[in-house]
Amino acid sequence: MGLSPLGKIVIGLCAVLGLSGAAPAPREAPTATVGEGRVAGTWQDNVRIFRGLPYAAPPVGERRWQPPEAPPSWSGLRQAAEFGPDCVQPTYPADSVYFEAPRPQSEDCLTLNIWAPAGAKKAPVIVWIHGGSLQFGGSASPMYDGREFARRGIVFVSINYRLGVFGWFAHPGLSAESPQNVSGNYGLLDQVAALRWVQRNIAAFGGDPANVTAMGESAGALSVSYLLASPKARGLFAKAIVQSTNMRAMPRLREAAFGLPSAEASGQALGEALGAADVAALRAVDPDALLAAAVRARFPAQPVVDGVVVPDQLVNILDRGAQMKVPLLAGFNSGEVRSQRRLVPAMPGDPADYAAAAAERYGDLAAAYLKLYPASGGTESMLAATRDTIYGWATERLVRAQTAAGAPAYLYVFDHCYPAARARDLCAFHASELPFVFGIAGRPVAGSRNWPAAEGPAEVRLAEQMIDYWTSFAATGKPAAPSAADWRAYGRGEYVMRFADRPRSERNPFPGSFEFHEDRMQRQRADGLQWFIP
Repeated sequence: MGLSPLGKIVIGLCAVLGLSGAAPAPREAPTATVGEGRVAGTWQDNVRIFRGLPYAAPPVGERRWQPPEAPPSWSGLRQAAEFGPDCVQPTYPADSVYFEAPRPQSEDCLTLNIWAPAGAKKAPVIVWIHGGSLQFGGSASPMYDGREFARRGIVFVSINYRLGVFGWFAHPGLSAESPQNVSGNYGLLDQVAALRWVQRNIAAFGGDPANVTAMGESAGALSVSYLLASPKARGLFAKAIVQSTNMRAMPRLREAAFGLPSAEASGQALGEALGAADVAALRAVDPDALLAAAVRARFPAQPVVDGVVVPDQLVNILDRGAQMKVPLLAGFNSGEVRSQRRLVPAMPGDPADYAAAAAERYGDLAAAYLKLYPASGGTESMLAATRDTIYGWATERLVRAQTAAGAPAYLYVFDHCYPAARARDLCAFHASELPFVFGIAGRPVAGSRNWPAAEGPAEVRLAEQMIDYWTSFAATGKPAAPSAADWRAYGRGEYVMRFADRPRSERNPFPGSFEFHEDRMQRQRADGLQWFIP
């Protein structure tokens, strides 16, 4: 018996709406062709995801402590469904707010991941550089899920780079191997190599290589700051997002300066502690033993002023206006050091002791310090002073430098608190903006068991607004969000966006703070001293 006209209409509608009784055909894996070969990823909703793509050759054996080299090619279809291992690193203390469930680690870790909208063509690109003191972390962290960016039209890339002693180790023997007679900065060179890979290959995923934003938080923000200043990164990105950077003095390659030993001297000392007579012996050390020795020696993972990759101290480069003149979005959190109490000096016992400590530390600047951070503020004054010494001054200095250079620059202060953070005295702590920037506030973050969950409707709403600002900046160079405050460039008015219960446009968030810390930095620098001291 044939179907009635109505029956045919119903079946047709069911087919259109996907309501037929038959199971839907499985969706074919998305594929792309890069310079090294073809890759197959996975789908999540309407987002194509490719994980664990090598952007450089494995830095193992003779390649340990060498600049990154091109990755090997492959034949056939490479599966890109799983993240690559994290770079070798120590484990966060189990009670740290930043602790995550352990993931596989390897020296063979120079991989990246891509989240791309279906059908993207010449889409804006963000390259994410993770934080972790240049010693911890990895692109596989659930916190760095790029889906929400991709759903807003961004091709989102996250990268691994060498950490700790594997990424920032300088040594006379390594410098002698180098055609430019330098060593160290391998982690920064990894980031440059990843950005170069993006330039060559991102069009295969629908991204626009002419519209790349380098974005990072904490050590990732420090990295982006140095990429802005490095000749090696020129032309590799068109915009920058810097979340909670610092601007301390870095060691020189061969000379002691600013109270720091030379980077080569630090490397030699670690080699002697390991009983390694030369670079060959150091390369033969098992990675776990090398990591353990570096942790025992408190090896400082940081950029090295070598005159080639890092030409000079960042403050000097900014003073000369020699950094890349690209649009910048940068900010810091009002409670940065609530999760970094080891950085905060001990609170003096009473107001007289507080004033005496200020006089000892700041000399004739003590009166200005006490006006900004009075004894009556107690611990809150100490927290604010430490925040501004490390993060606030550095961020505003970077924004001022871009503004002076004629590039649009936007400043924010993340000042949002919510019940779980308030209960632990962690309001607006270091990195607490991440679930908001990534648009994942309102749901638990897998693997981050100690993170105060941001779960309320106010948090979901703020997250939607913040990721809208970030994505519009990546697309156009100007942050904007529908039905939210207009974000004005810093400019002469010193405008700032404060993210509290909602985005609010303000001016000069902490009057006098920048000027105080700039004055102190200039004095410390003139005296040849480190200025990164709370």
